[in-house]
Amino acid sequence: MYARVVAATVAAALGTAAALLSPTSDARAREICVPTVIAHRGASAYAPENTLAAIDKAAQLGFSWVENDVQRTKDGELVVLHDDSLQRTTDVEQVFPGRAPWRVRDFTAAEIARLDAGSWFSPAYAGVRVPTLEQYVRRVEHNHEKLLLEIKNPELYPGIEQQTLKVLGNEGWLDRRHLGRLVVQSFSADSVRTVHELKPAVITGYLGTPTVAQLHRFARFTDLVNPSYGSLSRWYVAAVHAFEGPHGRPLRMFAWTVDDAATARKAAGYGIDGIITNKPDVVRAALGSH
Repeated sequence: MYARVVAATVAAALGTAAALLSPTSDARAREICVPTVIAHRGASAYAPENTLAAIDKAAQLGFSWVENDVQRTKDGELVVLHDDSLQRTTDVEQVFPGRAPWRVRDFTAAEIARLDAGSWFSPAYAGVRVPTLEQYVRRVEHNHEKLLLEIKNPELYPGIEQQTLKVLGNEGWLDRRHLGRLVVQSFSADSVRTVHELKPAVITGYLGTPTVAQLHRFARFTDLVNPSYGSLSRWYVAAVHAFEGPHGRPLRMFAWTVDDAATARKAAGYGIDGIITNKPDVVRAALGSH
């Protein structure tokens, strides 16, 4: 009974996800399909990464998919930041000079909210802040964008999968309409598996390159296999596409991080389904996508 209920729930919830995950009619149709372009950490070549300014810039450039990273503060708040240290992308050394190595998990949300997360990138972005996950998904919603959300360093933050899903649920991102606009991914297979087990209807992605012999195990809990473009080959992409994921559709692949036209065209030629890029406009122009 439980399996039938879950299957019915998943089938209903994924109705709006057909554009992302529905199989093409044949191999040739997949080969000529233009990959989806995903703005990496927002349009991060043009605005400070993982900030509201970066996803606003992606929207201004006409891109619907944005990628972000989630970590957790000392007092349990989820914030959007790539590194496990605040040092590279904020002025934490000046504001809190005696607290090296400035790890995210050693600062409260209120302390992180004081930091400038834009000046390192450009004086034009002075005063931009590190957003909380709530602030981030609300802006994504406001911009009518889609979200590729990475759970970063889950080994540092026990229970972050449940917490992330709770925030997404509270913000309305786990209803049928939003599930077609959301992928949760991680470099940790255990983290991806946990997300799938907690919320089977959520589309999941594994960041990495499992061997072909491992793909049948990954296909039980992930819908996408998302490798570095440097590890791609036409043979490997075809092997991934040959497996069905947990929702009964062929596995898909978003490759990262591609920022030049020649590499974008080469990656697209392998038949991948999406390209994650800091320069989405460059990739779009190279592929002739819209």
